[in-house]
Amino acid sequence: MNIDLSRYPLFSDQEKESLTLLSNQGFSNKNYTFQNHNTTYLLRKFILQDRDRELEYKIQTLAYEQGIAAKPFLLDMQNGLMICEFLEGEHKEKFSREVLKQIVQVLKKLHSIKREGEVLSLKTLFTTESKELKEAFLTLAQYPPQLVLCHNDLNPKNLIFSSQGLKLIDWEFASVNDLYFDLATVSVEFDLDMIEEAFLLASYFLFDGWEKEKMEAYKIIYKDLCKQWFKENK
Repeated sequence: MNIDLSRYPLFSDQEKESLTLLSNQGFSNKNYTFQNHNTTYLLRKFILQDRDRELEYKIQTLAYEQGIAAKPFLLDMQNGLMICEFLEGEHKEKFSREVLKQIVQVLKKLHSIKREGEVLSLKTLFTTESKELKEAFLTLAQYPPQLVLCHNDLNPKNLIFSSQGLKLIDWEFASVNDLYFDLATVSVEFDLDMIEEAFLLASYFLFDGWEKEKMEAYKIIYKDLCKQWFKENK
């Protein structure tokens, strides 16, 4: 990719372009790293144009202030890119109880951030609805929404564990949503069994209790959303 990093004041002394394409790439962005004064940065070149990148940048900034995201440095809408700090760490596929506690702590920090943007309308994201999906939405209609700022894409690649703790990356899907959506996403993505899921929910809600039926409905919705998304982006 051809880009003159020295155009940005933060990197005005960058002598030459030295971008390295990361081996693991997502669907929404092309990700590169580069060095400047012994610091590693991440440059995300936007692929998908149907994202509110200004909102994404704002939410990531708020999450960084809570200590749960990489520090964003600049957003260049004209050239379709964002630069933030590069987080060193590892991804995990399975979790111990201590790791689940870490996830809960991060989610509670995220969900406590002042809500930004419009409420995500999950129903409008589906082109077709199965009988099970329709029943899931009918189930949710029985419960009052618990709206918070959600990440909405908590798959293993978007959770980085390091010596600095757990941090979340890739905030382009973040929006106001029901807090159960993030919890359901964690349960589905990390294939939690009944005991692990109960521990996750008990750690999050403490003595307040939780709605099992609501959790199951959001799990159905998330699974169907993933099926549709991957089918459309093959």
